[in-house]
Amino acid sequence: MRFAWTDEQSDLRRGAVEFASRELVEGVAERDRDGAFERELWDACAAFGLQGLLVAEDRGGGGHDLPSAVAILEGVGYGARDNGLVFSVTAHIASSLSTVASFGTEAQQDEWLPGLTDGTLIGAAGITEPGSGSSLLALETSAKESGDDWVLHGTKTFVTNAPVADLFVVYARTGGEGFAGLSCFLVPQGTKGLSVGPPMHKMGLRTSPMAQIFMDDCRVPASALVGSVGSGAMIFNQTMDVEKLLVMAPAIGVMERLLERCVQHARQRTIGGSTIGGHQAVAHKIAEMELGLEAARLLLYKAAWARSERPSVTRESALAKLAISETYVDICRAAMQVFGGYGYMVDYEIERELRDALAATLYVGTSEIQKNLIAGLRGLG
Repeated sequence: MRFAWTDEQSDLRRGAVEFASRELVEGVAERDRDGAFERELWDACAAFGLQGLLVAEDRGGGGHDLPSAVAILEGVGYGARDNGLVFSVTAHIASSLSTVASFGTEAQQDEWLPGLTDGTLIGAAGITEPGSGSSLLALETSAKESGDDWVLHGTKTFVTNAPVADLFVVYARTGGEGFAGLSCFLVPQGTKGLSVGPPMHKMGLRTSPMAQIFMDDCRVPASALVGSVGSGAMIFNQTMDVEKLLVMAPAIGVMERLLERCVQHARQRTIGGSTIGGHQAVAHKIAEMELGLEAARLLLYKAAWARSERPSVTRESALAKLAISETYVDICRAAMQVFGGYGYMVDYEIERELRDALAATLYVGTSEIQKNLIAGLRGLG
């Protein structure tokens, strides 16, 4: 076991911190207030190579392995302040681009990978439905064959990037029971029968656009099918294993930055002639923050390593996602306590960090879903 990055990975992380600190900091408060997605910043991320992290070099990407991608995204989380934009980028990589890169046909990859990789195209994934929650088996969106085409009917909700997306990866029921009845399709923006609802207003991650999508007699050619009929659940599960790690990696960087801010504040803030860091209640809270961060970080790294060794890491990714998301919220709440009344003020930015963090226990499978997965693999439930 070697509990350290290689020199190359350390350089990649350092470069990501420098990029994010330079490009993804200014104007965040205003964009958060207005719920504004900034396309210029998306393009800056693409120019740096974020969207193409996992895409092969001969396809125009960076050709990084998953542990290296995790290191880079952790660095982005540390340097950036625009958590919403970073979330949009990671969702694009994990749920749209990776689906095409890993499971798409040669023709699908030729058509969509260049734009998804260089950031000229934005991807979105239609999974959750109003009546299904986090249950893949409860999906009601249907896809039925009609001549040489497929016709989709249904509604997807909480679709990240939907208002700005050029391509939707949509999961639908093609017949049959259980997981065997699910398939995956590529639906371009502008397809007849596809419409996007108004932007949804969220508590946090407000710079990441979200909306519902509606499919009513939405006709796509047979070539829009990803994989084979009935392979949707397999595609979804393998994609989600990676998505959990990619979207949570920046949170490790955010937590490290908040921990450092709290240490600095505890050393400088004085009450009654002594620093608050000299009070055991504050010092212990910071020690607990560091413990939570290190445990979450190691679970992330282990899961990323495991995924580079084998295709399925459901247990490892569920453990990492659960630990990181819950610790993320805990550390943001602890930071607010360390800063006291100042932490509640908008200018200190901690209240925004907490609002953004709360979503982590919900997206890419709630904490309860992760516990179900972990327990299920032990033969429980």
